[in-house]
Amino acid sequence: MSAPSAAEQRLKLRTELRKARVSAGLTQRQVAKQMEWSPSKLLRIESGEVSISVNDLRPLLTTYGISDRRRIEGLLDLARGSRKMPFAEYRDVFKPEFLQFLALEASASAARYFNSLQLPRLLQTEEYTRAIATAYGSGVTLTETEERMLEAQLSRQDLLQSEACPDLYFILDEAILHRQIGGTGVMRAQLQRLAELSKHPKVTIMVVPYTAGAHPGLQGPFTLFEFASDEMPDSLFLENPRGDTVGSNKPEETRRYLELFWQLEDLSISGDMETLMHRLIQRIDNGDDDLAALLDTPPEE
Repeated sequence: MSAPSAAEQRLKLRTELRKARVSAGLTQRQVAKQMEWSPSKLLRIESGEVSISVNDLRPLLTTYGISDRRRIEGLLDLARGSRKMPFAEYRDVFKPEFLQFLALEASASAARYFNSLQLPRLLQTEEYTRAIATAYGSGVTLTETEERMLEAQLSRQDLLQSEACPDLYFILDEAILHRQIGGTGVMRAQLQRLAELSKHPKVTIMVVPYTAGAHPGLQGPFTLFEFASDEMPDSLFLENPRGDTVGSNKPEETRRYLELFWQLEDLSISGDMETLMHRLIQRIDNGDDDLAALLDTPPEE
């Protein structure tokens, strides 16, 4: 069995520390005062946004009244392991919540994505990603910070080539496949990329068609992560197009969104996605997806 990832160790440590504080009958404010920390520091540690050093952890455990040597060493080991988080080099350009999202994505055993406005980052070509970044950016060209954010987003796709690649399930609203982000050339290449990825043994692509009408996914995009370890709760992230995320591992919330994902599966078409993507490419080549052209087409008699 593989060693737990940094994300798994950080999540386990934050859970243990929160339990220990509650068992000691202490509030976060009381602990922060005794440790001479700002209250926000403890909040960030318990939320998993930041790691805790071994030097900080030892007196914290003393404050919680933990004296069992084996338990102390186990928690110290978690602290050491949790500091080696993936994508840590991008902490100057991403918020802690999104870095946590990236770390959990890299250590999940299964991931489920629903998107309605744009393709999930794992499926995007560089040109598609760049077109979106430029549209959201501050000008025609990307700033150095925006280039680094784009670099990180594309680096996520290394997961697809990894032996540890999780089972990846993607549900797309049909609108995504018709929105020509970057123009016809970029979208044509993007659809070809989807055709290739549809053959990946770990990738399942599904599409909610227009004919499904109003559906639960109209509430917005979301991602669910599942883990092989029983000690790791499922995690839910609500992600907006700019990459900002709100996470939760509350069982009632992750369960509700898992059931929502299953509802979307029932509404979706699946199967030969390679053929579907090639037919969408043909529509682009024939100009069939050009809405403006309909105004120039005389109505049928």
